[in-house]
Amino acid sequence: PFSASGLVFGSAVHQAVAVYHQYLKDKLEVVPETIREQFLFAWQRQEDERPIRLGKNESREDLLDQGVALLDKYMSEPAPEQIVGIEEEMVVPLFTSQGELLDAPLIAVLDLMCRDEDGLAVVEFKTSKRRYGEAELEMALQATCYINAVQERYGEPVTLRYVVLVKTKTPQVQHLTTERTEQDLGRLGDTVQAVQRVIESGAFYPIENPLNCSNCPFRGPCKEWQ
Repeated sequence: PFSASGLVFGSAVHQAVAVYHQYLKDKLEVVPETIREQFLFAWQRQEDERPIRLGKNESREDLLDQGVALLDKYMSEPAPEQIVGIEEEMVVPLFTSQGELLDAPLIAVLDLMCRDEDGLAVVEFKTSKRRYGEAELEMALQATCYINAVQERYGEPVTLRYVVLVKTKTPQVQHLTTERTEQDLGRLGDTVQAVQRVIESGAFYPIENPLNCSNCPFRGPCKEWQ
């Protein structure tokens, strides 16, 4: 029945950042106002689809101003170079640690992929109310998925960079880097295999917590679960 403001905000920023990167890849002059307009247009398009539920102490105007400020902050930094792909979708096979091919493939959509002196680098963009910690990246399953997908596709080492657009009063851009071992990638396959077994057995249950439930559009059906 509604969309959470945090998801709408992140999606709109991602779309604007993708347009910015496309300008860079095509070696076109970047007009900051055009990138800002992309953010506002992406927000409005989602707003037209369904109501947006704002969080506590949030306002539409403040969020729009914040998004523009974060984009300006990111565009003021050195621009990424040698861009290989933008919003590139990959479909690759998944293997367990024992080399067993799983039935379901891995589908990944990469925000940005560049090449530097160390090889390929996947760049993942996040919007967050706070800065990320190093431990969060080491444990991030999403990072493992992206690295696995690119190594399967290109057959070469990959690093993953997180660019965190921090929604503080003064906008911040945080840069973090993480890597994965072959053991990590095998563990990913083992994890997916275990999840598939749970799905096939029909073992579904609500995962309720104050952090996620307050703005979840599926809270109503979830509360009706028996």
